[in-house]
Amino acid sequence: MALSESVVKKVLLSYTYVAIWIFLSFSVIVYNKYILDRKLYNWPFPISLTMIHMSFCSFLAYLLVKVFKVVELPSTMTRDLYLKSVVPIGALYSLSLWFSNSTYIYLSVSFIQMLKALMPVAVYSIGVLFKKDSFKSDTMLNMLSISFGVAIAAYGEAKFDSFGVMLQLLAVAFEATRLVMIQILLNSRGINLNPITSLYYVAPCCLVFLCFPWLVMEYPLLRDTSSFHLDFVIFGTNSLCAFALNLAVFLLVGKTSALTMNVAGVVKDWLLIAFSWSVIKDTVTPINLFGYGLAFLGVAYYNHSKLQALKAAEAQKKVQQADEEAGRLLEEKEGEGTGKKTETQD
Repeated sequence: MALSESVVKKVLLSYTYVAIWIFLSFSVIVYNKYILDRKLYNWPFPISLTMIHMSFCSFLAYLLVKVFKVVELPSTMTRDLYLKSVVPIGALYSLSLWFSNSTYIYLSVSFIQMLKALMPVAVYSIGVLFKKDSFKSDTMLNMLSISFGVAIAAYGEAKFDSFGVMLQLLAVAFEATRLVMIQILLNSRGINLNPITSLYYVAPCCLVFLCFPWLVMEYPLLRDTSSFHLDFVIFGTNSLCAFALNLAVFLLVGKTSALTMNVAGVVKDWLLIAFSWSVIKDTVTPINLFGYGLAFLGVAYYNHSKLQALKAAEAQKKVQQADEEAGRLLEEKEGEGTGKKTETQD
């Protein structure tokens, strides 16, 4: 049976959104590695780079929201809610970005992607800790299989750096906590922020939090490095890629689903590992690949389980709606029957 033109168009658009997101995510990761790595551009100031990104994103988000009015801000966002919900999320986001960018100084791109496979483990564990998710033995077994695969990949890493690994694990932990806090502090109150409104609220907050470690750790070094001049082409295009990535997330999740982005993320990780090995000439060992392969299977099974759970929930919702509709029709029919009986008696 031939597919209709609308279905083909929808599928092609979905693949286009996926391709755009993979390309931009790929570009931001490789670009950050290029800037921060001491053997490449040699500008090892991750807090400063993150602050440049947040300043750029804050400015563009303000233009899109207040000047061009591309998106509307949620009317339920009050000052009290901002202080109690957005500020903690901004603090977690600043730590996540700071530590994840710092890892590019110490670890290879391929190994960083392997460590990022622990994200579902961290999100589920923290969700259980905060009672957002229920503990299930089969899910925990899956999480352990992912962790085991990443441990094997770490064991096979040729240029293992314990400090870099610690930074990446902290970045994963803070990012997972941020995602759970978004569900607890915002989504539970009916506030769903898209990437543009998220940047509008979170980026300035994140910038303020980053100022404190920057003043202590990086500002003195930058002040004493009189030979350094900010390259507006390098940092401008890098910041533009980072902002475009947020818009790509908005398109991908809005037009497809968050689960599609998770699946696309797996494809992106394999592409980055291949790029890191073939172009950057990072060492990727067979043990690396075997361990990440195990973790990949665990993540794939986790995504499959989430998809099945979403389908079951959607089917249950449809059944419930059908039951409610049938009950309403029955009540109307009984009401009509009662009315006719009363008329006949009269």
